[in-house]
Amino acid sequence: MRLDKIMKKTKILIIDDDTFICKVLTKRFEKLGYETHFSLTLRKGLDKLFSDEFDVLFLDVNLPDGDGLEAIDNIREHPNAPEIIIMTGDSNPEGAELAMKSRAWDYIQKTGSQKEFEFSLIRALEYRQQKQSKPPKQTIKRNSIIGTSRQVTACLEKISKASNNNAPVLITGETGTGKELFAKAIHENSRRNKNDFIVVDCAALPEHLVESVLFGHSKGAFTSADSDKTGLLKLADKGSLFLDEVGELPLAIQKKFLRALQEKKFRPVGSKKEISSDFRLIAATNRDVSTMIEHGKFREDLYFRIASLTIELAPLRDRKSDIALLIKHHMDRKEKLFDESPHKISNEFMDDLHGYNWPGNVRELFNSIDYACSDAFNESILYPKHLPDYIRSFNIKNKMKPKRNIETEGSFKEESTFAPVETLNLKNYIEKIKKKYITDLMSHTNDDIKTACSLSGLSRGHLYALLKEYDIRN
Repeated sequence: MRLDKIMKKTKILIIDDDTFICKVLTKRFEKLGYETHFSLTLRKGLDKLFSDEFDVLFLDVNLPDGDGLEAIDNIREHPNAPEIIIMTGDSNPEGAELAMKSRAWDYIQKTGSQKEFEFSLIRALEYRQQKQSKPPKQTIKRNSIIGTSRQVTACLEKISKASNNNAPVLITGETGTGKELFAKAIHENSRRNKNDFIVVDCAALPEHLVESVLFGHSKGAFTSADSDKTGLLKLADKGSLFLDEVGELPLAIQKKFLRALQEKKFRPVGSKKEISSDFRLIAATNRDVSTMIEHGKFREDLYFRIASLTIELAPLRDRKSDIALLIKHHMDRKEKLFDESPHKISNEFMDDLHGYNWPGNVRELFNSIDYACSDAFNESILYPKHLPDYIRSFNIKNKMKPKRNIETEGSFKEESTFAPVETLNLKNYIEKIKKKYITDLMSHTNDDIKTACSLSGLSRGHLYALLKEYDIRN
């Protein structure tokens, strides 16, 4: 592609508190013919971004008034959001992972050469031109997928892509996040939608019957096989096969299933003949498959085969902005299906829903709404008192946690919880202190990552890395 074609009216914005880097990059990009601006703080940079239109944004991570990674969600709200290239002085792989999950175009260390910056910029502009020249996106049949959060929107974009091919898809997410809903949406938006969507709950299959259920069997294959039986793989011919909780598939079956997936051929139990089936695989799990592979509980070759495309569903606690829409959808459904009298929702009730962390995700939310409506009965308005006791207890305890005055308090309260200095070498002693500091930090900030980063001076990526290293749940 000719450079002059992508330079027309191209505007670049740099947000970095290092004046030298800003001036060097500005000079470099202006020599190439780009209109380039820079800001030394996040606030001024965002003000400039939202008062104009830029094609590419070079964004620092550690800024004096905020974290660049945390600002990405806000930047995405721009009606014509730029391609984002993250710049950092850290060599933290966790930060790079967060940047990619936030759909940043690239992640560059400041120690890189100017050529690296230029190359990343050119590629980002080529991609942007290609993206803007694409035909309008197809309308996705969402079924019961409710939400407008960034996380849901990103997953819907992946559904659109997955629906236009036959590659296997792996959907990951906690229990109750709606993995089957997303799997069905892929099927309903694909060319296979006129054929069957076959659901297999791998966790519910007795181990001695898994092979027969999946592949079928011939009469006389085993004691109770008094007739031929068609397996679920064959029933999914020309349609989609949804393997829920694929991590529970026995190792002995995984090898046979891998061959069936690759060849689209398999042999029913007790049969001498192979049969074929043109099924599209969609798998789901709430388990960490990488850890299972390390422990020899899941075949690595099968994992790579089923994860050609991946969709990671966010837990409800990370997309609480969708709670109001989810409740409206569920209440409307209850009224329509069960002819229930509608209940109004008080502000206090909604505040308690937003205060809870929802370990059971959307499924738990809907169950809690059902409970509240049942408890309210003929009362027309839902209040916190109508919620399950464990939710009310959680919120009360959370409100009673001591709040730190971050502006006036300079340090945490020290506790003598360590062994005497003479019993530990320096490295181990420092590690114990670091772990306690991070534990106290998360406790005093009520697990609020943004506040914890602001207080500690750690970047978001570095904090996540420490939480993982010390196995501290947030």
